[in-house]
Amino acid sequence: MSEPAAAPKRRASGRGRAAGVLLLLAALTGLVSLPTWFTTTAATALDPSVVVTASGADVAPAVPAAALVLLACAAAIALVGRVARWVVLAVVAGAGVLVVAAALQAIGDPWGSGLHQQVVDATSVGEDRSPVTVSVWPYLAVGVGAVVVLVALWLARASRSWAGPSRRHEGTTAGTTQARPEVEDERTAWDALSRGDDPS
Repeated sequence: MSEPAAAPKRRASGRGRAAGVLLLLAALTGLVSLPTWFTTTAATALDPSVVVTASGADVAPAVPAAALVLLACAAAIALVGRVARWVVLAVVAGAGVLVVAAALQAIGDPWGSGLHQQVVDATSVGEDRSPVTVSVWPYLAVGVGAVVVLVALWLARASRSWAGPSRRHEGTTAGTTQARPEVEDERTAWDALSRGDDPS
């Protein structure tokens, strides 16, 4: 297969891989927000030790929101042009930063990030702040967010090879080049006839 014909396929393959990677990252981002991030206890009039848990979506709703953003970017990356592609990649990087920031904020202040509301909803008691057990999931969310940012930077570099003339443009250029000798032959024949010569 010739190089001009292979180039568009490579560009399409690169876009497809990028979309697949972003789909995977969207799934991972959503996944880390589902399990329990924090566990604590609260006392009520009927039970002195009620276990209360909070998922990532409860205490860091920005994380599942970022997953939806990445899902939209995965669909867009294969369709947009060069300028819009940079916008999409900037959004991807921003989503990664958002995940990291939301997870770190939740780790640093579980009660302020939403655990307090979970305790109130479960027990109707909001003043007793017992020790909080932090699971591994918020830390994994930080890692996933960092990977998202790194992937955005990688795609920004890799996507440079996606730019170039389209197949339609290549075909138009080739057709123009092939048509030019035919035009010259027709002019030569008309000149010969005007002189009374038989061009055949």
